[in-house]
Amino acid sequence: MTSVAKKQANNASFQAFMNAYIKEIDTGVWHTKTDWAIRTGIQLHQNDKYAVELYLTANNTRLSVSASYRSTVGRHVFNSVYKQLPNSLQWEEISFMSAILLLIDEIYSEGESGKQSTDTIAEQSLELYARTIESHQIMAMYLENRAGDPALESNQFIDSEQAILFGHWLHPTPKSRQGMHRWQHELFTPELKGNFKLHYFAAKQSITFSNSAETASAFEILENIALCDDDPSTKALIEELHSKNLKLLAVHPLQADWLCAQAPIQKMLIEGELLQLGELGPLFTPTSSVRTLYNAELDYMVKVSIPVKVTNSLRKNMHHELEAGVTLCRLLKRCGFSILYPEFKFIDDPAYISLNAGNAKESGFELILRKNPFNKANQIDSLGGTQSIAALVQDPLVPGGQSRLANIIHSQAQKEGIDSSVVATKWFDRYLNCAIEPAIRLFDQCGIALEAHQQNSLLEISDGYPTAYYYRDNQGFYLSKERQQILETMEPHLIHCKDLFYSEQMIINRFTYYLFFNQLFAVINRLGSDQLALEPTLLHKIHCKLKSMLPSLGSLGSAFVSSVLEREKLPFKANLLTRVEDVDELEAQDELAVYVWVNNPFKSIEKLSETSLQVNEPQEKSADKVVADAC
Repeated sequence: MTSVAKKQANNASFQAFMNAYIKEIDTGVWHTKTDWAIRTGIQLHQNDKYAVELYLTANNTRLSVSASYRSTVGRHVFNSVYKQLPNSLQWEEISFMSAILLLIDEIYSEGESGKQSTDTIAEQSLELYARTIESHQIMAMYLENRAGDPALESNQFIDSEQAILFGHWLHPTPKSRQGMHRWQHELFTPELKGNFKLHYFAAKQSITFSNSAETASAFEILENIALCDDDPSTKALIEELHSKNLKLLAVHPLQADWLCAQAPIQKMLIEGELLQLGELGPLFTPTSSVRTLYNAELDYMVKVSIPVKVTNSLRKNMHHELEAGVTLCRLLKRCGFSILYPEFKFIDDPAYISLNAGNAKESGFELILRKNPFNKANQIDSLGGTQSIAALVQDPLVPGGQSRLANIIHSQAQKEGIDSSVVATKWFDRYLNCAIEPAIRLFDQCGIALEAHQQNSLLEISDGYPTAYYYRDNQGFYLSKERQQILETMEPHLIHCKDLFYSEQMIINRFTYYLFFNQLFAVINRLGSDQLALEPTLLHKIHCKLKSMLPSLGSLGSAFVSSVLEREKLPFKANLLTRVEDVDELEAQDELAVYVWVNNPFKSIEKLSETSLQVNEPQEKSADKVVADAC
């Protein structure tokens, strides 16, 4: 493995872990570079501006982590770590991975985990060690294999989906893939551009079930997908299934191996209730979620279960999600929101197929059919394309290079002959108009909130600027209990989807995290760290935008916006603590991960006027004060 790939993986793994640690567990004590040199004698690197000091009780020592960028809203940029020597005033520089292991020791020390039994603590700490190291090794493998690949710079949908080599920007184990062997990554992961066929089964119609909001049934759609390989034998096989009144089922190849090892499925295969057909149809390639599969020629993607834990959770389609996807597809059409806000789009999950699981909720055969607006017929070739926000805000994949977002903005600035900071401001305004404001209006007008995190959020970028927003994921809808009667009148099938309805306060808390911390603040952080704007300037712009919206909002929208602007602390999803407690959030009650409360960045700018926060003006001290208050 190349030293470049190892170094990149070391850095990216530490950035994610350290940022999660100081956000969720210990904010540390921040010092300026000069002050820290006077206190300790440590001469930080040239690009460093700060040092954050952490006291580790488990090892009775202190860490000093240097930072070249301190963020108001999101992710700081760390450069090196120093450890104080035992019983000494001397410090030594240590590796990023050594620092991560020390922080894990601290997390599971008695002070942090006193409520747990010793055996539980030992088991959970071992699990976090394993996932952290696994994530690091997998990331390094991806970086080495993709080095120099021109597809990493492509703006096409699938290329951008498969270019997220660093993963979640605030997750301690962003590339953890438990359940997948190393040799399988080349076949099945988006990062290595895997290509494979679905594995098909056939079953008696009486033990299958499906639904569709399309004119074609789910089984018809799946059959048409299988026939796209133009193989006469596939056509003959499907005709034979019709003659025997058998229905086609399809699963991921990894899931097929797992299913065939399960006693109930083995029994069905032996008794002839279920037939194993093997690989059929066209090739698919995975999107960033690993389990949603894409083919550029098809009108549908398929979302399948896999026996793999990706970051926090075992990735499987839940029974209640199947009908929810179809029902939400109908609801969104009937509520008429897309007519009012055509730039705010939904990628529907309008059909599903599964096998009756008997006493179990899920059989493992659950397959969701997702509309594919990014097939060859709809591809955008202009500057930007259609990309997830996760891809746009990811750190540069080439050392010394630019992020995808910075590349778009600099290219557009050169095209227009204006300064990049001006383009960045225009870009941000258009992003707010097509992605953020409509999301708030949707909750206000329809009582529907979205789990609009970076990976679920895609931007259509035409001629350098955002022109449309796409939301995907039928797992990420929160319907207001206060609007339940109205929504059930609009779409009667919602009466069978009680799990979609949540209290107003729970929605406000989750929506705050996903829309602001995970999505919007990531964009602000990227523009700031790329030196295209000052974060406080963009925060002030958002503050003004939200204030201006208040008079036109109803009860739900005004409660949400007021909560975001006025609360001293805001809810933040703690991915590190979720991992520390080994929580599978998709299996937890209400699919709820661990949350913590963090300082509200908006409170830090209320006293500052807009004139004191202009980009490229000498207001560094004001900006630094905002950053300090926000942290």
